[in-house]
Amino acid sequence: MKKRVKNIYYLGIKELQSLCRDKIMLILIIYSFTFAIYIKATAASSELNKVPIAFIDEDRSILSARIIDTFYEPRFLKPIIIQHDKLDDGMDSGKYTFVINIPSSFEKNVIKNANPSIQVNIDATRMSQAGIGAGYIGQMINDEVNLFLKGFKSETQMPVELVTRMKFNPTLDSIWFGGIMEIISQISMLSIILSGAALIREREHGTIEHLLVMPLTPFQIMLSKIWSMGLVVLIATAFSLQIVIEEILSVPIAGSKTLFLFGTMLTLFSTTSMGIFMGTIARTMPQLGLLIILTILPLQILSGAITPFESMPDFIQYMMRLMPTSHFVEMAQAILYRGAGLEVVWGNLVAITLIGLSFFLISLIMFRKSLGTSS
Repeated sequence: MKKRVKNIYYLGIKELQSLCRDKIMLILIIYSFTFAIYIKATAASSELNKVPIAFIDEDRSILSARIIDTFYEPRFLKPIIIQHDKLDDGMDSGKYTFVINIPSSFEKNVIKNANPSIQVNIDATRMSQAGIGAGYIGQMINDEVNLFLKGFKSETQMPVELVTRMKFNPTLDSIWFGGIMEIISQISMLSIILSGAALIREREHGTIEHLLVMPLTPFQIMLSKIWSMGLVVLIATAFSLQIVIEEILSVPIAGSKTLFLFGTMLTLFSTTSMGIFMGTIARTMPQLGLLIILTILPLQILSGAITPFESMPDFIQYMMRLMPTSHFVEMAQAILYRGAGLEVVWGNLVAITLIGLSFFLISLIMFRKSLGTSS
């Protein structure tokens, strides 16, 4: 038993040394857990930022001027006043995302309670800005009209007061969400790539046959690649969480980082086993790359990191429950966002462990079959 553990340990050290000599792979690891996370968190923002907006002010009243002055940076660029005949050209050329038409006699009709309308033209090809911006514009115009009416009418007390509290992300900052979700995506992607590439590298260099003539079993060879490549990703995750997320992006971590890293370690057992499985099927690096593309994209899109898990069709939900990444995303959000403890996420940890054991056994069977051994 002691000799087997030593074999697994020294084989893992060999994998780490091989990785250190692979400069391209090292650059990929560094980039994935630093620049890629920073770019994803800051560039792919879901908030409005300097959105071009124009007004057709046919009323030219105090109220219309106050509404126009409500729109200012950084959410919107300084509003531009245009004529009605410039509307179509501006929208067709993509010059404006929003064009708001304030009709004549708007202020007069508001004071008379005549329920006037304001036309909001939206360039819906800019989907994220269009959806979020429509809500912002409606709220801002309603607030300004209500504030204006206070000078003419006594304030009416509503029968129900709606008190809104944003939990876990009070400022609705997309950086808080994007940075951590990108770490989760990189964990899955890098662990599969590294373990699969480690096996392909053995086959391309012809060293897999050298290992087989030694007193080593496929179990030892496979486990050495899993622990060594998993360790690399785990260390990179801890570094990225501390330096990139907390220090550079200033994202507060609500829960225990130790518990999150423990869950990450269990997930890495599953994803590195998946990488071994793909490395067994593929014979070359290009083939492995194609398999990873077919695997990583569904895992990232359907695991709940991008789209809420509950919004997916029931069939997809049942299928993705068999993947470790779905439970990992659920666990990570509970720990890092909501400060959940072991009593909340233990079910996810058990599911990740069972799925990992299943992937490991399947990969081991396939690996043995590819080597033509039964030990």
